Amino acid sequence: MSLQALWSVPLTYPAQILNALALLMALAGSWLLLATQRRRSQFKLRLVQGNFQEALMLAARHRVDGFFTRFGALSLALAVTLSWVSTGL
Repeated sequence: MSLQALWSVPLTYPAQILNALALLMALAGSWLLLATQRRRSQFKLRLVQGNFQEALMLAARHRVDGFFTRFGALSLALAVTLSWVSTGL
């Protein structure tokens, strides 16, 4: 397949390309939110079990968890926006 034929595919179907990009962003954002939620539940479980030293080490990651939550939500919002924009193409 020549380079010109390869370049004509995204030009012919721009809505499908944007929808594929939105799907990839939604998958990444949802995985990030699920992983962060799992890490927070492990922290709560360790606190209940009485492993305070391990819980203190995980408490240092609280800021990182907040960043991951915001980034995951932002990527999901961007995926919805891209999908919405692609309907107009």
